[in-house]
Amino acid sequence: MEDSNIIHTCLYNSPCGDLLLGSLGGALCLCDWADKPKRAETDAVLKRLSGADYVMAPSETTRMAAAQLDEYFAGRRMSFDMPLRLFGTEFRRRVWEALLEIPYGAAVSYRDMAERVGRRSAVRAVAAAVGANPVSIFVPCHRVIGSGGRLVGYAGGVEAKRMMLELEKGSGAVIR
Repeated sequence: MEDSNIIHTCLYNSPCGDLLLGSLGGALCLCDWADKPKRAETDAVLKRLSGADYVMAPSETTRMAAAQLDEYFAGRRMSFDMPLRLFGTEFRRRVWEALLEIPYGAAVSYRDMAERVGRRSAVRAVAAAVGANPVSIFVPCHRVIGSGGRLVGYAGGVEAKRMMLELEKGSGAVIR
């Protein structure tokens, strides 16, 4: 079992860009774009809410996450079976749990996400929660699109979002 006050981190080089993987207590708590503009903010929130510090050293959990990402990007994995530990407000965790219900290959709008979490009029708050997701890909925020099927906002960049939706396209994702 991993230390409960250490977030073990390592870099993962994906076809879409570098990801920072992190685990705490045997669960994945971070899979986030290494070069995203709000990198420091995400790290500060995660450290504060977990009470743990980062150590750049892979763990069994981050190794398993990297292996599952390899399979995903090779088109051989449609779902993940990593233990997750999500740190955020109750509202954000509710949004992230709803993201986990979006099937591989599907894409839903921010308005649909707001309805899924019972906050129909809170589209902007839902969009902010989606954008604050610290466990990208495993919690598939890339499957949330703008109205009319437009690709909008993604921490890894719209091109990364497009690449992953194209990878999953077989189930009907709308990409424009």
